[in-house]
Amino acid sequence: MATSTVTATPQAFKHGNHIFVYSHVRTNQIIYSLTRSMKNNTSLKQLPFLGKKTVPAALRKDLWHPLCLLEFPNSTQGLSVFRKLRELRRLHETSYPLSTVTQTEGIHKGQLLPKKKRGHVLMNQKANSVADMAAVLLNQAKEPTEREVTLAKRKVRTDGRPLAKRGKGSQASADALTIRGSVEGVKIRWADILDAEYAETWPAEVVHDGLEKHRYTAAWPQAPPLVPREEMLAEEVMEEVEEEQEEVGANQNEGINAGQRQPERRAGEGLAVGALPEASRSNVATL
Repeated sequence: MATSTVTATPQAFKHGNHIFVYSHVRTNQIIYSLTRSMKNNTSLKQLPFLGKKTVPAALRKDLWHPLCLLEFPNSTQGLSVFRKLRELRRLHETSYPLSTVTQTEGIHKGQLLPKKKRGHVLMNQKANSVADMAAVLLNQAKEPTEREVTLAKRKVRTDGRPLAKRGKGSQASADALTIRGSVEGVKIRWADILDAEYAETWPAEVVHDGLEKHRYTAAWPQAPPLVPREEMLAEEVMEEVEEEQEEVGANQNEGINAGQRQPERRAGEGLAVGALPEASRSNVATL
């Protein structure tokens, strides 16, 4: 029997620490996003023109489902992976071997596929994107070479002038080498965990987990686990019972303390005259 669940509360997250990957239901096109909800203009720029009707006029939320969510311990590592994934995806769609779009059987064997079928083949980037994720993370798990370190130092300006905000001569390009050598803390949450098998190998430090189902958008990053409603109600009932028991115990203790104080008052009243000294008793008697 299926149990209803309580949705997790939204939590704020830092820009660059998470990469949201969305896949088209029909064509398996891929869009990388740094935000939980895809923006129409910026997302459509990622899709190259591969023929008629290969780029939609607008994004439909019912056709784009979350593929996975990548979580990183710092934003520098996340932004570096984001840039690499977009570059590799663009290469898959624009610079590909002819064998990919060549017919392998039939009377037209060896000829190029028709334009429409060619577009469908190039739009299907789901398997390539998963393999790119594994390749980029494996590359980050390796220590930077001496040549890469030397080139990075040359690109950084040492004459006091401000560095560029982005590009090869920016501080971000130099900081990208500081995160090389380890992918500890990287976590990938999959909508379908079987999609991870598109890649041959993954770094041992990367943690794979499931992604909660949400309508149209990916789940919130670092959200608390979903608790079944039945368990949640049972916990609330137990808390109410414990509170009632504490109140009853407190009332009983107050009653016992009050009963102990009453005899003391009565004894005090009975000794009010007897406890007086003899001189004071005579005065009371005269009264």
